[in-house]
Amino acid sequence: MATGSFAKPVEDSIARVNDEVAVGEDLDFQRKWWRFENFIWMLFTVIIVLDLAGLFGRGPIAKAERRSADGTIDVKYERIERTDSPSMLEIHFAQSAINNGKINIYVSESLVKELGAQRVIPAPRESAVGYGGLTYTFAATRAPATVSLALEPAGPGIYDFTIGVVGAQPVHAKVVVVP
Repeated sequence: MATGSFAKPVEDSIARVNDEVAVGEDLDFQRKWWRFENFIWMLFTVIIVLDLAGLFGRGPIAKAERRSADGTIDVKYERIERTDSPSMLEIHFAQSAINNGKINIYVSESLVKELGAQRVIPAPRESAVGYGGLTYTFAATRAPATVSLALEPAGPGIYDFTIGVVGAQPVHAKVVVVP
């Protein structure tokens, strides 16, 4: 043992209370930490409220409705959809859409390809491909008449689509597909 070099024992800079372990506190750090925690809680609350409202799909914000300028059709759809999740697009027809006991509607190619139209309900009497989309023919005698398209988008993006009664004003809309 070397003489003359004695190690000084470690001492707490904070006094012990009742001979217990000394615990220090840094109030400046503690206040910063509380502010950070409050910010995170507020952020989580905002995200949950936006999700419930439909910002990420399936809620009041996500639902949309468009009417053609001449009033022949009314389209109800989800403006915010999720990838690989099914949704329904409904087309309601006015009496002016019915011509000679049938309704001819045009849907753009983007509705079929990008938004993944899986089914048409009810099944059309005829369908034809051309002019950048599909034309469906349905039997109808009087309004109200409704056609539904089952959609299932394959990938995220912003997609435009057009739907209209042949020879009338179409509806143009956008759908945002999130991952």
